[in-house]
Amino acid sequence: MAIRQPVFKHYDQQQILAIPPTLEELIPQSHPVRVVNEVINKINIEPLLKAYHIRGSSSYHPQLLLKVLVYGYVTNIYSSRKLATACQESIYFMWLSSMSYPDHNTINRFRGVRLKNALRNVFEDVVKLLADEGLLSIDEINTDGTKIEANANKYTFVWKKSIQTNKEKMKKQLTEIWQYAQQIAADEDKMPEPPDFTEIDSQKVKATIDQLNEKLSGKENTDKKMKAKLQYVTKNYPVNIAKYEQQEAILEERNSYSKTDPDATFMRMKEDHMKNGQLKPGYNVQISTSNQFIVNYTIHPNPTDTTTFPAHITQHETSFGKAPKVVTADAGYGSEENYTLLEEKQATAFVKYGMFDKEQHENHNNNFPFASDKLFYNQEKDCYICPMGQQMDFIGNYIRKTSTGFEQHVKRYQARNCSNCPLNGACHKSKHNRIIEINENLKRQKQKAYLLLNSEEGIERRKKRCFDVEPVFGNIKQNHGFRRFMLRGKEKVAIEWGLLSIAQNLRKKAA
Repeated sequence: MAIRQPVFKHYDQQQILAIPPTLEELIPQSHPVRVVNEVINKINIEPLLKAYHIRGSSSYHPQLLLKVLVYGYVTNIYSSRKLATACQESIYFMWLSSMSYPDHNTINRFRGVRLKNALRNVFEDVVKLLADEGLLSIDEINTDGTKIEANANKYTFVWKKSIQTNKEKMKKQLTEIWQYAQQIAADEDKMPEPPDFTEIDSQKVKATIDQLNEKLSGKENTDKKMKAKLQYVTKNYPVNIAKYEQQEAILEERNSYSKTDPDATFMRMKEDHMKNGQLKPGYNVQISTSNQFIVNYTIHPNPTDTTTFPAHITQHETSFGKAPKVVTADAGYGSEENYTLLEEKQATAFVKYGMFDKEQHENHNNNFPFASDKLFYNQEKDCYICPMGQQMDFIGNYIRKTSTGFEQHVKRYQARNCSNCPLNGACHKSKHNRIIEINENLKRQKQKAYLLLNSEEGIERRKKRCFDVEPVFGNIKQNHGFRRFMLRGKEKVAIEWGLLSIAQNLRKKAA
């Protein structure tokens, strides 16, 4: 009986093909690489051509490098070395590059230098192309933000409070030495009062140290400890104050920065592997989406979403020549400044304020029975009535400025006598008569937002926001593994996020 042998398909690596297949034939018609190629071919790359010099040797075509970069970000390949390798090994990259093999330096230089002034135009062209196809709306957007770790050492930090503390120590030490010099100075050589150190700078420190050395250097009866202190101050303080001034110039309005990436600010990261909200250098990335397509993006060094919103809306207006007509956002954006901005732009704002979600619960009024917004207001007398029926009279108004310089007009009302009130201690904690502050404009804006958010359209838009903008961040971070920037500096970080945004939009279109 014959033993049956397994049957294999023909295999011969040396087989010569009469008509070898082309790369075009090897790539499926529905593959995402074709979407990248098609879209990049349609957009205007004129701004990108301006980044090249007329003289010099020939360069790889910017359209080629742009396609390679964008498809790399589509397929989670972010490293320039891995992209250079892919151009030699992957049929998709070989098809895009037409069998060209740019090295990693060329790709990295193109990404960090050539795209600096042109990528925003490329992104906008892609968004407009998708809008023309009816895939997204430029007028109706959902806005949210996330924090992404910077490519910076988390141990090379500079803190504003630390600088202020050290400057206070310098003031105290200089004042102490000056007072000592006053005590031992002769009557005919009496020193004036210590300089005003309310504002301290390098010139004032240098002038003070020079005066102290002049008065104390020739005195034989000077205390040895004071001499040592003066020597230390003379050697270190001029250098230190110059360093602090330089650091404060980098900080500007921020509270911290990293020495390895001065544009990055220390922020609490939710996605930290320690799960304890560690402070790490990072950037606050703001996006606006429509149908899970990214319509607009901005990069900010400040961690608070509220303060990023005006610049984000301004960028939208710059990109598309008009402000959005409808904006939906969570409570992180509900401030008077942002509501006022959207009113000026004549945009419908489905934007929550801080207490909106708590106000939806039935027991909200029971939890905050003495809050100022629960008090009855008598419009004729311009006064509020406290929980015990006592009149709270208007005592004046003032202008309060926010950290961004926005002016808030606040009115103040005070109760007439709280000393014998049975609710004293429960109604308020102050030892004096209760004072409440009312921002009438913000109160009006909150009432308007409350009605909008609880309308049928508002409820639908609130539901849609949760699965429109938030999944975009989840997709980029979780599914595509991008949790830390590779480049340093705000300009290069913006380039990197721009490429991620284009990749997100083309992945969505391909799907």
